[in-house]
Formats: sequence, structure tokens, C-alpha cells
Amino acid sequence: MPDRDELQLIQLVREGNHDAFRELVQRHMRQAYNVAFGFLNDHDEADDISQLAFVKVHQNIASFRGESEFATWLHRIVVNLSMTRLRKRKRQILTEVNLHDAESLAGTGEVHSDRIGRTHHLERALHELPTLQRAVVILRHLEGLSTRQVSKILDCSEGTVKTHLHRGLRKMRDRLSFLEHEAFA
Repeated sequence: MPDRDELQLIQLVREGNHDAFRELVQRHMRQAYNVAFGFLNDHDEADDISQLAFVKVHQNIASFRGESEFATWLHRIVVNLSMTRLRKRKRQILTEVNLHDAESLAGTGEVHSDRIGRTHHLERALHELPTLQRAVVILRHLEGLSTRQVSKILDCSEGTVKTHLHRGLRKMRDRLSFLEHEAFA
């Protein structure tokens, strides 16, 4: 359940109070941005998604029932928008890049990977995960949410969250091991 103060803010937003909405945005914008960035790995896109999420919050605040925390509801919106953006990005890449361009990009990526640090390898391993595994790792480990909160945001069972978390972390570990071995070879 959301805390009483937040429920009052939400009620004020429903009544059209712009200051109350501004307060909700201030409380939750950074977290929304961080979740979006975890998916998209692009500051401009994360900024767009977090702002779009609050537009959706404003448009749909009447549908918030208060059965879960506001942050959980907001995370769900951000995750959905981020996943939609990723799908669009993949479609765009597939239509714009021909096979020759893909081969040349792969060659330069390997050269760069030799020069960059562990942070880049972590980001690379994270962004190579399937979308649901990436979502679980981001929400559970990077955002520090509980398994229950992640299951509500992603609308799946806690067991499913645990399975995707385990598989995602294992894939990241394997990928990091490969990247580190490749860097020293």
C-alpha cells in the first residue's frame, strides 16, 4: 500500500492540482530515468521515456487503484515504454543495416572492446540479455526492488522472476568471463 502522504498527493493530482503532480514527478523522476536507462543505455532516450511515463501517469491517474505502491505502478509504465522502444529500435536496425554494414560494425566493436574497461563489459553483457531477463536484473539488482515488487511490475509470478534472474545473471557471468578472456588473449 502507498503511504498516506502519497495517496493524498495522488488524490490532489486527480483533482487537477499541478503542484501535487510536480511533487510526484520530483519524488520519482530519478528512479524512472534510472530504470529506462537500464533498458536503453542511452541518456536521451531514457529522458524521453521517463518524461513520457509521467505524461501517461497524468493521463491515467484515475486508473491507479492504490492496491500497490505508486512507484510499482510507475515502474510498470516505464518498463512497458522501454520495452516498446527497444522493439522499435530492433526493427529499425534490421531495416536500416544491410549484411555488409553489420560485418564492418562487428569488426570495429571487437577492436573497441579491447580498449574499454569492465564497466563497458558489464553494460554490454546486460544489454545482450533477452528483454525479460534484462528487466528482472535491472529491477532486482540495479534498482534494489524485492522479488515481489518485480513480479507485480512485470505481471508474472515470483518464481518466474527468480528463474529469469538466475538465468540472466548466469548469462552475464558467462559473457563477462568470455569478454575478459577475449581482452587478455
